[in-house]
Amino acid sequence: MIPASTTTRHRSSLRILLVAVFVVAAAWQASATKLLIPMDGSQQNHLKAYGIAFWTLGRDASIDWLLNYRGGSFLIDHYKEVEQECTIRGVTYQVIADAQAATILAEIADPEANMEVVKLEKAPKIAVYAPESFQPWDDAVALVMTYAEIPYERIYDQQIIAGVLPQYDWLHLHHEDFTGQYGKFYRMYRSAPWYQAQVQESEAVAASLGFAKVSEMKLAVATRIRDYVSGGGYLFTMCSGTDSYDIALAAEGVDICTPEFDRDPIDPQAQEKIDFGRTFAFKDFRLVTDPMTYEFSNIDATDIHGTIGQTRDFFTLFDFSAKWDVVPTMLCQSHEQVVRGFMGQTTAFRKSLVKPGVLVMGENKAQGTVKYIHGEFGLGQWTFYGGHDPEDYQHMVGDPPTDLGLHPNSAGYRLILNNILFPAARKKKQKT
Repeated sequence: MIPASTTTRHRSSLRILLVAVFVVAAAWQASATKLLIPMDGSQQNHLKAYGIAFWTLGRDASIDWLLNYRGGSFLIDHYKEVEQECTIRGVTYQVIADAQAATILAEIADPEANMEVVKLEKAPKIAVYAPESFQPWDDAVALVMTYAEIPYERIYDQQIIAGVLPQYDWLHLHHEDFTGQYGKFYRMYRSAPWYQAQVQESEAVAASLGFAKVSEMKLAVATRIRDYVSGGGYLFTMCSGTDSYDIALAAEGVDICTPEFDRDPIDPQAQEKIDFGRTFAFKDFRLVTDPMTYEFSNIDATDIHGTIGQTRDFFTLFDFSAKWDVVPTMLCQSHEQVVRGFMGQTTAFRKSLVKPGVLVMGENKAQGTVKYIHGEFGLGQWTFYGGHDPEDYQHMVGDPPTDLGLHPNSAGYRLILNNILFPAARKKKQKT
């Protein structure tokens, strides 16, 4: 028989042990929760939700991106700091138990479900290609990153020629002209002070870098970007940064500029000398060499979209197999399958001029145009997105900046932000 005193001591020890176990279990249960940031129609601010994801990655926490689950929701371990940041930024979230999260993940894992989980691990380092005179509100990508509180750095010709691109995971080009024709603004704005200042600045930079012409400098920049992508970089391009970039690559070694732009004659066989094998996206296009025409080539379908009107201008996102085609599924995450169109110097691309190997992700089938395309080059990848500003249908020079506080659920802007998160994803081998 155990003495009473010993029994009492054992009981006391047991009570302490049980209390300790209970406390540990309670603490574990308190932490065994997740934050679900829904990205369907219930989300009050889709754009800032991406900023939350980026902010979380920047603090060395990983995220599960739930492709096609409630509009491409985010699942994060429950950190109080993340929850507080969601509250501050006005982002809708739910605190769910681990068991609920497990149920969601099981639903996604079902082979019959067109859903997939992608692990986001590290915030990409972002560069925006823009001059000193750059205004963030005049570049949709810079605008939405500023609104979502996603950090980026501005670089331009001098930095790219100096070789800085390998420092970045993601590069953006917007309303740029890589052909050396100053955006083809000659007819309307050649007497405008801002246009003249742009020409003088570009010529001075070209001379300082050892180039005889601006077109030669822009070609050197374009080829360095090409090498950056080939080495594993990610390029996201909008507006005239799309077709003018491809045209510059195709015209390497060919003078396609009239005297209004470079003070010497255009190569009379310029069109015949174009090499479509050098381009990322386009083939068989015809150059527009008239300096009085606000157009680089027939790639751009602004003329088509200009005739259908804003109320009929839409493009449809493709529905990819999430488990087989992870990359395009990631880039097409949205709460809307049909997205409002928007104009730009380059509004959309004629489908007939897109290379066969290019992946079309958004198109206006009725008009024979594509808006959103993706491809691989070497070890890297690129995305071209037609149009200037997803919430400014017909952006004009001098228009006031878009207030994204009025468009927190913009499906058009969501596509930009999908691309920004893409380099953060743990790479999976594509099955197709």
